Amino acid sequence: MDPQNRPAILAALTRYRVMAWVVGCLLVLLVCVAMPLKYVWHNPTMVTYLGVAHGWLYMALLITAYDLGRRMHWPWRNLLLIALAGTVPFLSFVAERYATRNVRSTLAASDAVAADELTSGVTGEAR
Repeated sequence: MDPQNRPAILAALTRYRVMAWVVGCLLVLLVCVAMPLKYVWHNPTMVTYLGVAHGWLYMALLITAYDLGRRMHWPWRNLLLIALAGTVPFLSFVAERYATRNVRSTLAASDAVAADELTSGVTGEAR
């Protein structure tokens, strides 16, 4: 992985994490608060507003997930799972944690390889 891509990858990760949390919180509110209000107390107002907000922001989540996945060269299966996680309550938080761990471990491994190459290059010149 090219070290010059690191700032762009971290920025894409931050955008994705923010959207995953926003969409996840909206979905939890929609399912746990607004839906009971609609079906138990016959008040559909919150479902209307939270549903629309969740729908639009879910599209932004898909864009940020695609951006991060493209930068990380993830397979389509991972992108599909992350995209579907935004439709199941609480699962977007799990997907966000998985993506964060994956990105950080990949970047750490890339840094270790770069440091190894730098060290072996310096050692090779000294011989």
